[in-house]
Amino acid sequence: MEYGMYFLEQVTPYEAISRRMEKVLASGRTRFQDYFIFQTQAFGKVLVLDKDVQSAERDEYIYHETLVHPAMLAHPAPESVFIVGGGEGATLREVLRHPAVKRAVMCDIDDQLVEMARELLPEWHQGAFDDPRAQVITEDARGWLESHPDTYDVIIVDLNDPVGEDNPARLLFTVEFYELLKRRLNPGGVMAMQAGMILLTHHKVHPVIHRTVREVFRYTRSYRNYIPEFFLNFGFILASDGVDPVAFSEGILETRILERGLNLRHLTAPFIEAMFVLPKDLQEAIQAERMVSTDALPMYFTDEGEARQAPYRPQGAGQVSPGSE
Repeated sequence: MEYGMYFLEQVTPYEAISRRMEKVLASGRTRFQDYFIFQTQAFGKVLVLDKDVQSAERDEYIYHETLVHPAMLAHPAPESVFIVGGGEGATLREVLRHPAVKRAVMCDIDDQLVEMARELLPEWHQGAFDDPRAQVITEDARGWLESHPDTYDVIIVDLNDPVGEDNPARLLFTVEFYELLKRRLNPGGVMAMQAGMILLTHHKVHPVIHRTVREVFRYTRSYRNYIPEFFLNFGFILASDGVDPVAFSEGILETRILERGLNLRHLTAPFIEAMFVLPKDLQEAIQAERMVSTDALPMYFTDEGEARQAPYRPQGAGQVSPGSE
């Protein structure tokens, strides 16, 4: 084992990942969060926000393709897309690969993070911020959607899990927020979101999110994929009132991939179908879940992966407003 600088990420109170740092590239704090970027041999640049690894240069495409393309392919011709969060610009990048898109709105509250990503993470956004179809808004996403009645074909939610009772993102994981998203979808519209890591010890995270989304949308489908940089599976959700994502055949998906000229690096039509096949223990956890997150009692997750509910009370004047990413 080589000696040198290592970044130790505490994934749970019981497990950690140690990453050798070849070089520290940047560190600092925005108005809302700490950021830290370092270089590794295995994964290239690594982005850390508030001590948690967000993504890595060499495999971020796996996460972002998984989040974006199942939803975009479920729609026959997505022209308008709204992204909640996604400050690095990679989610926006993947959305803009679909030729039918005429307008893609990305809303992340942290303007300093967006500017930092624009300058220091070009491998992520690849110029997406400057695409004429893109509109980048640095405001509270929930507040923006409440005050702007525009509707979209696809909405993609790219947020961290609401870990901790003082986490303002709790109000972006409630029935009321998903009802707002539903009102902002056009007929036949689709919502996609990141929905928690899939660990046997943390099976409460994804089922609670799924159960809450299911209160709002007629079709709520979970899927998952392994993200190498995280060394674990992540859960995702597709939801819609108009289309059932699992009803699409491999042939339809393959046709849409070819028609749109999508040169995907990770996903194929058969693999997209396979991602919706869940293991028995996760299926049972989803079916057994009864907790529903609401504005009155928004859920939060403990470091141990337990789901709890309590009223949200902002702590101090510097608290981030609901809707932070």
